Amino acid sequence: MTIANDGPPLRDPRQDPDFDPLAESKRLLRSIRTATLATLTESGAPFATLTAIATDYDGAPILLLSRLAQHTRHLERDNRLSLLLAQGGKGDPMTHPRLTLVATAARTENPDARARFLRRNPKAQLYADFPDFSFWRAEIEAVHLNGGFARAADFGPSYLLTDLSGAEALLAAETETLAKLNADHARVVAECAAKLAGGKAGQWRATGLDPEGIDLASADATARLVFNAAVKTPEAALAELARFAAAS
Repeated sequence: MTIANDGPPLRDPRQDPDFDPLAESKRLLRSIRTATLATLTESGAPFATLTAIATDYDGAPILLLSRLAQHTRHLERDNRLSLLLAQGGKGDPMTHPRLTLVATAARTENPDARARFLRRNPKAQLYADFPDFSFWRAEIEAVHLNGGFARAADFGPSYLLTDLSGAEALLAAETETLAKLNADHARVVAECAAKLAGGKAGQWRATGLDPEGIDLASADATARLVFNAAVKTPEAALAELARFAAAS
C-alpha cells in the first residue's frame, strides 16, 4: 500500500501551538465505537458501510464482521480498508474532529481481542458466536487527523499505537483488574467517568485497560481516562485512577 507513512505528525506551523494531534487522535481512536468502513469492490470501486469498532491493547482496530456482508467478502479478496472515526455533536458536523485510518485487515482468533470487543460492544454478544461472524484486526499503515478548522495532521502508525513492551503483567491481568475496578472501585470509576464525559451520569464501567489508559462506557456513552505516564502493572493502573480521582 503506497500510502503507508511511518513519519511523525506533519502539521502547519501556523496551527494553534496547543493543538496536540497525537493526543487528539488517540482520544478519537479509543473513544469512538462506530466507524465508516471503506473496502474495495471487485472492480476496485470504494464501498462504504458502518461497523462497530473496538481497539486491541496497542490501539489496533478490532472489528466483528459477518461473511454475509459485502464488505467482508471484499476483505477476503483484497484486505485493504479505510476507517473513518467521526465525533458527533451539535452544530456543523464539518467542524467536529475525525480520524481516518488506512490499514489492512486479517481475521483473528485471539481471545483477548474478542473479549475487548465484546466488553466495548456488549450487545454484539447476541450474534458473535454465529457461524458467519468472525473477528478481524486492522493493521494501521497511515493516519490522517482532521481536528476541525486549521487542525490537521498526517503521521505513521508507530506514533498512534501504544507501546506494549514490558507491560505483560498488566495485559495478563486485564480481566481481573477490570473486575476489581467495577466491583471494589465502582463509585470512583463512575465519578471519574462522569467528569471525563462532561458531567454525564450513568452506569459507568471500565471496559478496557492498556498501558496508556482505561476505557470507560455507560450505555452508548464512552470516556477515556489517560494516564500521566505509561504503566506496566495493574497496581500502577489503580494508582493512576486514584491520582485522577484525588485531583478531580
